[in-house]
Order: sequence, then C-alpha cells, then structure tokens
Amino acid sequence: MNTPNKLTIARMCVTPFFLLALVLEFPCHFLLAAFLFAAASVTDFIDGRLARKNNQITVFGKLLDPVADKVLTTAALLAFIRLDLCSVWAVWLILTREFAVTSMRLIASAQGIVIPANIFGKIKTACQMIFILVILLLGEFSARAPWFAAHPSVYPAVSDVLVWITAVLAVVSGVIYFARAKKRIDFFR
Repeated sequence: MNTPNKLTIARMCVTPFFLLALVLEFPCHFLLAAFLFAAASVTDFIDGRLARKNNQITVFGKLLDPVADKVLTTAALLAFIRLDLCSVWAVWLILTREFAVTSMRLIASAQGIVIPANIFGKIKTACQMIFILVILLLGEFSARAPWFAAHPSVYPAVSDVLVWITAVLAVVSGVIYFARAKKRIDFFR
C-alpha cells in the first residue's frame, strides 16, 4: 500500500477519536477536536499531492479518498446536531448530496468510467472543512469568553449559518456534478 492510501486510511482512523473529543465534555474538548480535525484534514491535502507528484494514483485512492472525507465531515455534522449547533435539515441536504454523488460515482465505475471531483466539489469540501474548523474553534472560544456567556444564542446561530452555507454549496456542486455525469453515464445499461 502506498503512502497516499495510508494517509487516507489514517484519516478514517482519526475520525472516532475526533468524534469522542467533540461530544465528551471535558476542559478544552473543542480545542482537542479542532486539532484532530485539522490534522485529519491536512492528510486529505497531502495524500492527493503525494499521489500526483509520485505518480501513485490508484483506483483504491480515487474511491476511498472521498469516502474518508465524508466519514470525517459526517462525524462532525452529526455531532453538531447532537450539540444543537445546526439544523438537521441542512445536514440532511449535505448528506443526501454526498450519497447521491457517491452513488453516481459507483454507477460510473461499474461502467469503467471514473468521474473525478470537479472544482465545485473541491470548493464545497474546502469550505466545509474550514467551516467545521471555525465552528470547533468558536466552541472553544465561547466556553472561555464572557461575552459569549452573556449571549448564549450567538455561537449556535453562527454555527448554523456556516452549515447552511455548506448545504447550499453542496447542492450547487451536486447539481453540477450530475449535469456533467449525465452526459457520460449510460443509465439504461
């Protein structure tokens, strides 16, 4: 197994520890969760770079890399619902898009077609990871800042707005992905 694929698997292995840090309440748990999420997110950037640079792009990596991203971000989104930091509807839109695009990739793969992520999907993923990190850091900040204690509805509201922005980006990038994939996939096969 090559290094990029090992990094992808490592990202998936870090996810349960990230989730535990996020949902268990102890001092600085948001900060630990942010660190684990950032470390896992960096592996996404590094594994792609290494695979392209060293000509180590594999079918395994093409298929598992987006799954590892979804495992990590879905863990965060589900925890945010549990912590009342976002709307279940926004998360539903994001996850529906993810399942639909993954299904389309599997159909294409069965036909010998690889449909890589497009720029809109990459922007969605980057924004989603940045927004999750911001929400985690705001969680740590809100636990320590007196102003947040005096305004307890600010943190959940900001978090919800960021997740809704991600949902809109997810839907837009999903529609673009389907429009492009529709031209390449035989749906009657």
